[in-house]
Amino acid sequence: MKIEKITLTHLKMPLVSHFETSFGRIYARDSILITLYAEGIIGYGECVADRDPGYAYETTGTAWHILKDFILPSIHGKDIKDPADFRARVANIKGHEMAKAGVEMAVWDLLGKKEQKSLQSLFGGGKPKVAVGVSVGLQDTPADLLKVIEDYLADGYGRVKLKIKPGRDVGDVSAAREAYPDLKLQVDANSAYTLESAKAIQPLDDLDLLLIEQPLAEDDLWDHHLLQKKFKTPLCLDESIISVRHARQAIEMDASRIINIKAGRVGGLSEALAIHDLCYTANVPVWCGGMLETGVGRAANLALASLKNFALPGDISATDRYYAQDITNERFSLNSDSTINVPTAPGLGITIDEKAVKKFNLKKYTL
Repeated sequence: MKIEKITLTHLKMPLVSHFETSFGRIYARDSILITLYAEGIIGYGECVADRDPGYAYETTGTAWHILKDFILPSIHGKDIKDPADFRARVANIKGHEMAKAGVEMAVWDLLGKKEQKSLQSLFGGGKPKVAVGVSVGLQDTPADLLKVIEDYLADGYGRVKLKIKPGRDVGDVSAAREAYPDLKLQVDANSAYTLESAKAIQPLDDLDLLLIEQPLAEDDLWDHHLLQKKFKTPLCLDESIISVRHARQAIEMDASRIINIKAGRVGGLSEALAIHDLCYTANVPVWCGGMLETGVGRAANLALASLKNFALPGDISATDRYYAQDITNERFSLNSDSTINVPTAPGLGITIDEKAVKKFNLKKYTL
């Protein structure tokens, strides 16, 4: 597939409601839409890096630089056979996995459209719909938190993930568990604790949680291994897992009994598939995390989560959880059983609303 033209579009989209984690509160979401033109086919990808370096060192600014000055020149005018070919061409670029993942997603979309196969079919996924949950950011008060949970349960979500940080952890989660004793509940700290300060969340071990996600620093597999010894609740790693190699190491040292797979974080869908396969062989369940994606990234996540070892509900959620208006013509809706249907059309299975892209556009670059 000869890449004849490439367009980057920096988008800023307002969220339906603010979203707060241990590293800050946002009211709008930045991302980069990547469009590849090849032999009459158009492929779309989404770089999920945000404006601020809270979740990761990558931002829309750094991704724009790496894409424009390094990744795009390495593929423009070239015959890219498949995602593996793309990965080989950018292997000399250290890091910047979210930037790489956005382009790789567009290559997968091109490949699916060329072969007239959905991403789910290319991946070997078999589920027509996947179980999903909802991620609830920090709220101003426990009462506000319970109201938000109540509303999402009324919408039909069957699993809730609560963001926590020091001072906003055991109290909030205990209130949620008391109000909803049978709810599938998990928490996410986004690296907010140290091995010493994590003693404060020991009471979470008695609240029947599905998992405790990323309590310690992203580069600290060993201390997660030590912390897991103190908890019967499984620890789940997110930010720490940036490759199949890190996943293997985390499993071998019992630092992570469940793994959150985000294609953007690990450099693309190909690496995400490899991590899934490794975890399946090791009997370690996985689930699909979310980055507040547009419909482009959401479609890719649904295809990925249709694989057999995605045993826990993902943070994929319906379109209206995040956006009143999306950049795809397709809106993903929640089914009554807390699932979302997997796209079946070729490639990502989505089409772009060009008026919406123009509305949310901050800047554009074409090569």
